Amino acid sequence: MIKKNNSAEWEILNNADAIIFGSPAYMGGVADDFKKNADLSSKIWYEAKWKNKIAGGFTNSRRLNADKFITIQYLWTLAMQHAMIWVSLGIFHASKKSSTTADINYMGGFAGALAVSLSDSSAEEAGHTGDLETAKLYGKRIAQITQQFNK
Repeated sequence: MIKKNNSAEWEILNNADAIIFGSPAYMGGVADDFKKNADLSSKIWYEAKWKNKIAGGFTNSRRLNADKFITIQYLWTLAMQHAMIWVSLGIFHASKKSSTTADINYMGGFAGALAVSLSDSSAEEAGHTGDLETAKLYGKRIAQITQQFNK
């Protein structure tokens, strides 16, 4: 979390070519620390410092559903309020009976990267291979689109 008066951390974001927002899906939305930072970004919003900056987002939860889309929608809305350019996941979902958590985009999202870490998983077990690969591919997509915009 960025501290309110830590202008150096905010400048890193202001100078970045892209920002990828991320928060656990928690109690039907983003975590409180993320929300605090979103609220603190209002000065940046007022000065339009992130206008036309590339954006994307991801979320993780303990359950397969856990209202992940609501969390992604919040991240997307924050980006839209800042007049940012949101990058979709761009990966078709795994939708066959034979699909497993090892498949790319097993969670079936399109607006951003979605992941699940079951509540009884250890730190070493957290994150399915398909979710991790999906996140890597999404990061590459955001980097490629950012490069296209910065030519």
